[in-house]
Amino acid sequence: MNYPKTLPETHKQLLDKIITTLKKDQRILGIGASGSYASDAMDKYSDLDLVIAVNPADFDDIMTERFTIINSIEGKIAAFTGEHVGEPRLVIALYAPHAIHVDYKFVSLPDAATRVDDTKVLWEKDQLLTDTFKTKKHQYPCPEPQWIEDRFWIWVHYAATKIARGEYFEALEFLSFLRNVALSPLALQQAGLTPSGVRKIETRLPEFSKELELTAAKPEKESLIIATNKCIELYLELRENEQIEINIEAQEMCVTYLKQETQA
Repeated sequence: MNYPKTLPETHKQLLDKIITTLKKDQRILGIGASGSYASDAMDKYSDLDLVIAVNPADFDDIMTERFTIINSIEGKIAAFTGEHVGEPRLVIALYAPHAIHVDYKFVSLPDAATRVDDTKVLWEKDQLLTDTFKTKKHQYPCPEPQWIEDRFWIWVHYAATKIARGEYFEALEFLSFLRNVALSPLALQQAGLTPSGVRKIETRLPEFSKELELTAAKPEKESLIIATNKCIELYLELRENEQIEINIEAQEMCVTYLKQETQA
């Protein structure tokens, strides 16, 4: 098998065990790898992001037995399902002795075509996974500028209420949401890059990252006010590059509300 050059030896050893085990199950029709494996950008901290394509007739049984299957791979020490990221088909596991994180996404074979990034086939029966991938191009979810504009000023209002009420940790979490859902994806998309939230933003957009640092606050009123205003400033700069319908009334009201309700 032609593994990517950046695949660490520790990951390769575990991947060999995983493939050897899974391909013995006649219900499994293919195994793919996405993420940093597919882009040949792995390091010792990388996860193994695996897609396990299953015969549709056997999918329910596999879902019932998936922990038994994963437990049969030597080294597994912990695992749980991915409801917290909205993906119940996902099992997240950790393997000894090198503390390697593995994501197993179990899908019915036809559903493997729907994917957010490139996926390399590691093993398959009769070209089934390769042929499935050919039916649809991978597509990363992109931010919709109008969708963000329609929500941004209500988001600002929400942040203002949390600061004004003294719910500082709640406000901190919300500023993180703005960075991950609006600011970073817009900046990355405008730069022609995959809009994957704040992931590796420091190296992908270093100048923007410096500005983004100013949106990170302490759980203190004044720090949160400064950071929220920086979020607004960055959003307005990004919005200049988009052709959208601007809700100036909402903008003016919510910016004024932030100023009035959070002033000392």
